[in-house]
Amino acid sequence: MKVQLRYFASIREGLSLGSESLDTQAATLGALRAELVARGGAYADALAPGKAVRVALNQTMSDEAAALTEGAEVGFFPPVTGG
Repeated sequence: MKVQLRYFASIREGLSLGSESLDTQAATLGALRAELVARGGAYADALAPGKAVRVALNQTMSDEAAALTEGAEVGFFPPVTGG
């Protein structure tokens, strides 16, 4: 299935990429993250297991068990604080 990925803040900087389309076989957000980490390099650094990364599915905060659907928009971003 094809999904749209969006990267924010330090993740975007680490990947030097704001967004991309991806054909994936991943069924969940967690499987998608693992697929991206398996690419190695900057993806492995930015999205590594154990790193604090928030994930949104179709602009709704979600956990890694959330199911992916065709055409979904997935956003990855680090936790942020405000002042």
